[in-house]
Amino acid sequence: MDKAYRIDCFPEISPGIEAACAARGCCYDPTSNLATERVPWCFYPSNYSSYEIAKIQEVKNGYRVALEMRKTHKYRIRDEIPFLNLDVRFETDSRLRLTFTDPQKSRFRVPIDTPKEMTSSRDKRKYDVKFRKKDFGVIVKSLHSGSVIFDTTAGPLVYADQFLQISSFLPSTKVYGLGERHSNSLVSMDWKRIVMWARDQQPADNDNLYGDHPFMLVIEDDGSSFGVFLLNSNAKEITLQPAPAVTWRTIGGILDFYIFTGPSPQQVVQQYLDVIGKPYFPPYWGLGFHLCRWGYGSSNNTWDYVRKMRDAGIPQDVQWNDIEYATKQLDFTYDKQTYDTLPQMVADIHEHGQKYMMIVDPGISDQQPNGTYPPYDEGLAMGIFINQSNQDRPIEGKVWPGRTAFPDFTNPRIVEYWTRQLQSYHDQIPFDGAWIDMNEPSNFVSGSTSGCPTDNKYEHPPYVPKVIGGQLSDHTLCMSSRHHQHLHYDVHSLYGLFEMMATHEALVSIRKKRPFIISRSTFPSSGHYGGHWTGDVHSTWADLKQSVVGVTNFNLFGIPLVGADICGFAGNSNEELCVRWSQVGAFYPFSRNHNSIDQIGQAPVDWSAKAQECIRNALMTRYLLLPYLYTLFYRAHTEGLTVARGLYLEFPTDRTALLVDEQFMWGEALLISPVLHQGKNTTDAYFPPGNWYALDFGDDRSENMIASDGMWKTLKADIDQLPLHIRGGCIIPAQQPGLNTVDSRRNSFELIVGMNETQQASGSLYWDDGDSIDTSTNFVKIEFQADRNTLTGRVIEGQGKFGLQLTFIAILGLESMPTRITTGNGDDVRFDILYNNVLGIFYDFQFSSDKFEIIWS
Repeated sequence: MDKAYRIDCFPEISPGIEAACAARGCCYDPTSNLATERVPWCFYPSNYSSYEIAKIQEVKNGYRVALEMRKTHKYRIRDEIPFLNLDVRFETDSRLRLTFTDPQKSRFRVPIDTPKEMTSSRDKRKYDVKFRKKDFGVIVKSLHSGSVIFDTTAGPLVYADQFLQISSFLPSTKVYGLGERHSNSLVSMDWKRIVMWARDQQPADNDNLYGDHPFMLVIEDDGSSFGVFLLNSNAKEITLQPAPAVTWRTIGGILDFYIFTGPSPQQVVQQYLDVIGKPYFPPYWGLGFHLCRWGYGSSNNTWDYVRKMRDAGIPQDVQWNDIEYATKQLDFTYDKQTYDTLPQMVADIHEHGQKYMMIVDPGISDQQPNGTYPPYDEGLAMGIFINQSNQDRPIEGKVWPGRTAFPDFTNPRIVEYWTRQLQSYHDQIPFDGAWIDMNEPSNFVSGSTSGCPTDNKYEHPPYVPKVIGGQLSDHTLCMSSRHHQHLHYDVHSLYGLFEMMATHEALVSIRKKRPFIISRSTFPSSGHYGGHWTGDVHSTWADLKQSVVGVTNFNLFGIPLVGADICGFAGNSNEELCVRWSQVGAFYPFSRNHNSIDQIGQAPVDWSAKAQECIRNALMTRYLLLPYLYTLFYRAHTEGLTVARGLYLEFPTDRTALLVDEQFMWGEALLISPVLHQGKNTTDAYFPPGNWYALDFGDDRSENMIASDGMWKTLKADIDQLPLHIRGGCIIPAQQPGLNTVDSRRNSFELIVGMNETQQASGSLYWDDGDSIDTSTNFVKIEFQADRNTLTGRVIEGQGKFGLQLTFIAILGLESMPTRITTGNGDDVRFDILYNNVLGIFYDFQFSSDKFEIIWS
């Protein structure tokens, strides 16, 4: 067998592999160098006997396939299941579901809502399904590309109580997604093993990190794309190999696959989000700049930073506090000594149109005197905590407050409990959003303060994926600890998601406005409830570069509200690094500067006047473009589109774009090409085919237009420059910036128009009050079109009045400059030819039900 096609029969790290390999009925060939090639020495033979099809029954919208173990099968692991059902469901014309279950015993299934209605029709279906009877296989073909996109004849199906594995050939090596991970966008096919098991782990390559996202996007040579999603929350590994092929391996639950046929990468993501839920719509203020650190020391020092930011004229919408604000680090308290002026600080923040957020960890102290700490007393009385495996007493771990119990966020009374605690704190400190951390859940001891059972199959499964620490309970809870209806073994990686759900519902109840939640641990559908930051990244140039991949990956996962800690969290930053990181961070969908205790200050106002000017300019540009960013989030919420996207998502037929990791886009219209390397005053940027226009068209250091057929350009990028380019064919709505979004939303609007090769462009604006949950009676959608010598804008849908005032239009890329501009009614409009032959139109128009029309000649 060609080495590239070997399916690993012995993924364990263990001595004595040859004898164990033979016992499993597998082949052994140690001729490859494991240190350099990573090719399995123990692998399944091509005729390995596994399951065969006993019966195929055609049912409405699919098949029910009965599988049984072949009589010649040699069992490779304990508790293999001899009979299986495969339910094949044609859910939509572009979505197929394959679910493998045990017909004789119910097994754990991930308790999240997925679509139940099936709308597929035979004549419109974009895929075809076939089966191999002996040595079972299921083969899915895309009717768009003609490629086989899921083919399990690559290796045998293994289905045991605590070990499930299936392999599939792939038609392409261009694989994206699969996270949370700390590596390139394009996943290596060199026997790359990706481990998914939520963990409090500082990001590093090959480590299992905070989130679990078993979703894969594959792009073929012609740009046709498909996706595969395994709905399973148990510890798992996904291995990619050069055949190309993929192996999905998990140690619990069921194998429940969704296959999405695209055919474009963006359509694959939309089809995925149709299953897990589209992203929630954040409040407008949440898209402003956020400032935080662990180590302010007091509310007065925190307040000083807020004032310094105002005095420096640097935009800021939200001030945060880390764990030190709390009395003895107890949730839902604040320290009356060091944070005694916190109520006054929050009042001042609100008076200036700003918002306040604080951290909340799940660990609830169980060491306070009876009757003095309601979060524990009430949780105990309500039976809200995760219990030990062998008795109805809360399992005890240890985190920041010391010994703690952990709320069970699957408990049916959790929203009542969680809302009560948050409401009690909100009555003291009227916070505006919640930062939920440590929710993998993290534990400073492994298992519990009293250990875990030693004779339990969940603590010691027959196979453990290659998790950090070597055991599932390392720095978290015992696997046999009991939630309301499930074991921690099954729902561990769901903990952050279910905390997000409870927090979302609580904040809606308390504030009656759109919630704002940022969570460290995530799972598919987390984006339906809040956002994510990429954890405890280092203050290094490598982690700055890596942050671009993190942001674009989480947009694939349906969590567009994402960003890294600007300037890094761990270690001391420096001025150059922090300025460059602030420029990139100004274009994270979630933009927050945050660092750790005992590190030097890295807020914008901690640096020199020159650095402050650079950061101010970057943030002012963000605030200028907030109407466009807000419109992107609206489209993510309603259509499932990505907000920040890698070039591979927008240009799937461009072989160079598939590899670019140091640039990203906002939507389809704005290309961001940051400086990510120390000491550089230029950056090498790739421009896919089309016209691209520098946003800073008034800066003579920038090349105004790049007409690209797919080319690299070395761009000037002094320390005060961030290269931004508008794509030809696009119209971006903008608004004069202010020091926060309350200020900026009062200002007039602008349009930035980039003409394509045929002298056309289009764009849109969505607008509402920015905070209400129900905007159905108070919103407006405006569509803009430019065609040769005419620009129009019209309200296509809306209720209510906003008084949006358009005062300026910049048009880039006209073939010739006009001598006259008029409205559709023939009235003259003032204009000017700006730098680099940009047409500036000074036009005062208030949007209502009317449309505007501008004509140049």
